[in-house]
Amino acid sequence: MIEDSETIDEFLARHASDVEGAIRKAAAAEIMPRWRQLAEHEVDQKNGPHDLVTDADRKAELYLTEALPALLPGSVVVGEEAVHANPASYEAIRGDAPVWIIDPVDGTRQFVRGEPGFCTLVALALDGVVRASWTYAPALDRLAVAIRGRGATLDGEPLHAGSPEPGRDLDVATSHPDYTTEEQKAALLGLWTEGVAPRPCGSAGLEYLAIARGRLDAVAFSWEAAWDHAAGLLLVEESGGAHLTLADEPFRITGGNTLPFTAARDAATARRVRGLLSAGA
Repeated sequence: MIEDSETIDEFLARHASDVEGAIRKAAAAEIMPRWRQLAEHEVDQKNGPHDLVTDADRKAELYLTEALPALLPGSVVVGEEAVHANPASYEAIRGDAPVWIIDPVDGTRQFVRGEPGFCTLVALALDGVVRASWTYAPALDRLAVAIRGRGATLDGEPLHAGSPEPGRDLDVATSHPDYTTEEQKAALLGLWTEGVAPRPCGSAGLEYLAIARGRLDAVAFSWEAAWDHAAGLLLVEESGGAHLTLADEPFRITGGNTLPFTAARDAATARRVRGLLSAGA
């Protein structure tokens, strides 16, 4: 088991490219052969018609669940599909072992529709802190990597989120209404105001990447599942952005956040969006 953060840094220096390779291989073996080729029996609902799972999700997660701990002995995996089968396995995020947080196909609805807007999300965390993340969009063959304290890149080029252009409406991607409580709906309605242009979100991972690229100003999300947020939040941080919950605190992957929360291109925009959410609450 890893006992100090320096060991994680050493691991990443030696094996970040191996993690990338495992993610690419999982996508090539289990995801892309099923894209636009899914049979009806390969798609199931989990918690409703907007919460889908496919054989690609399951098999890609199994692939990564074997490959990633093999690179880092003593590490454990928290994967979306494994947690659906055994909710207690989510507690590993709060443990003292390094944890791989995996969303094998983020944007499953887009994947099922044959659209390219989906990605594989992998984050490596220790003691509740995300240390590195990988966001891979296999249909677009684009890979974003963030390592804490070392910046973020897209296909090897540095990412800088920048700041929104003064005087322009803020572009904000928001939670689907199916995933919000009545209180959260009220908070999100605070974004329907002059100077803001809200829209429904697609793949959370790709929305975070859009912030890191300066192509989206902010997101406002109402759910905590770490596999949707861990990779993207580090990507935003390392590209110069910030995130805040309704309690005016950074989002914690270990849970207990006051929702909704926002991530944005810069701290000022995060504060502005958080203020609008608070006003609506």
